[in-house]
Amino acid sequence: MSLDLRGLNPAPVTPFTEAGEVDFDAIQRLGSWLGSIDGVKSLTVLGHAGEGTFLTEAEQLDVIRAFVASTDGRIPVIAGITKEGNKTAALEAKDAVAAGASAGLVYPSHGWLRFGYQDGAPQTRYRDIYEESGLPLILFQYPDNTKASYNLETQLDIAGQEGVFATKNGVRNMRRWYTEIPALRAAHPDLQILSCHDEYLLPTMFDVDGLLVGYGNIAPEALVELIEAGKAHDYDRAHAIHERLLPVTQNVYHRGSHMEGTVALKWGLVHRGILNHATVRTPLLPLAEGADAEIAAAFDAAGIGQVAYA
Repeated sequence: MSLDLRGLNPAPVTPFTEAGEVDFDAIQRLGSWLGSIDGVKSLTVLGHAGEGTFLTEAEQLDVIRAFVASTDGRIPVIAGITKEGNKTAALEAKDAVAAGASAGLVYPSHGWLRFGYQDGAPQTRYRDIYEESGLPLILFQYPDNTKASYNLETQLDIAGQEGVFATKNGVRNMRRWYTEIPALRAAHPDLQILSCHDEYLLPTMFDVDGLLVGYGNIAPEALVELIEAGKAHDYDRAHAIHERLLPVTQNVYHRGSHMEGTVALKWGLVHRGILNHATVRTPLLPLAEGADAEIAAAFDAAGIGQVAYA
């Protein structure tokens, strides 16, 4: 696989107009800014932060095209593949290729979140998607507190399949992390390992090749520095960056629901001058009154200001 994601891979939000339509001018601002930052390796669209499953199929493809255009194709765009069944997910991936996606982040079949998966079923999902679309794929490891979190054998099997070149790991269980990441490294040395622990970045920074995070929307400059510190095994530098970002982390991700982080990301982008407002689609709801001011104050405390070019 030629895709190199060893660095920061932001998962952009999908901006909307105040009328609730996709805001393509804002996508241009967001994508072009993120794509201009040294150390940003790709943009991952249509994920949780991007409200991907809240978009129509036509909108999803338009969003892929818009983010590709925002950097003139210089930065690979990765598409979230979220359809429930293998056949529909494979066709979704095929459409994403036609729209300009360079890789796919494969979400588990959503029924597994409640009911669990049959042994061997996740492997068929990756195989069927790749065989139909030819799209390079990223293994997505869900949190340990869901029934869609793959055991080690399943991860090893998927990581060894043709077409799978990276894993986005968000297991959020450090006992499993310290067991499973070394096992993946040993079995598949070329597998690119990316953390998506937005709210727990520091403990995972020293074991990964990069980050694939919604956090990359709002503080890409600092996260590039954090990745560099982790790769250098410079704990003091990494810890200092973590402490500087902690007010932002708390105000964006230490909320009652992780989904509120998407709304908070948009307020962060308002503070940075990329978005004009924080409109989201239901079932997401606005944050409580005053949250925007709290988020702005957290950014000020971290020394994160407006984007110069905007």
